[in-house]
Amino acid sequence: MLEVRDLHAFYGKSHILQGVDISIGAGEVVSLLGRNGVGRSTTVKAIMGEVAPQGTIRFKGRDIAGLPSYRIARAGLGYVPEHRDIFPGLTVRQNLVLGIKDVGKPGKWRLETMLEMFPNLASRADTPAGVLSGGEKQMLTICRTLMGDPELIMIDEPTEGLAPLIVQQVGDLIAKIAAAGVAILLVEQKLSIALRISHRVYVMGHGRIVFEGTPDQLKANAAIRKEWLEV
Repeated sequence: MLEVRDLHAFYGKSHILQGVDISIGAGEVVSLLGRNGVGRSTTVKAIMGEVAPQGTIRFKGRDIAGLPSYRIARAGLGYVPEHRDIFPGLTVRQNLVLGIKDVGKPGKWRLETMLEMFPNLASRADTPAGVLSGGEKQMLTICRTLMGDPELIMIDEPTEGLAPLIVQQVGDLIAKIAAAGVAILLVEQKLSIALRISHRVYVMGHGRIVFEGTPDQLKANAAIRKEWLEV
């Protein structure tokens, strides 16, 4: 579904991504792991068109490298940024409705479905989104992206700064999305979530992929974990 080959990206003269290769199949959950600053967020931003990419990015067989972000989104690729962009002055319900891409074509994820699945959001449906807790804002951001009916969703650091109980809830939400057949590229630091829900994992270091394998293979590879993941 998504094929990224020899991906490079720059911030000014800084060469951030140095030949990244990743792939995600239909319905597959893949985690991109690594320490802060190695290029994980830049990878998803380059795929989504927020950072100028150099290399090959193909989604459902179509070359999307360098396309505007709105065209990439309309092609079926969803993106949940790490900074939880919501509209604080709009209600939860209004934020969700803004995620719909085609009002004339009912998608898999509807407003009523979202509110049924997530009672926390339902109870605050007519509340300004700016007063939500950090965990509720994260769930709202993910759900708003789902309202656009993506076939693949990239989620960047969804558990950053959240309490352990909320981390578990966000992990359960991601598992529900995967169970519905949506492919997921998860950028995450917490190994517990990534290893629990992923089919495959990539580990990134210094702008390159240094490991690819199953969660069990990563668990068994102490050298990779020590060099590239552990503090």
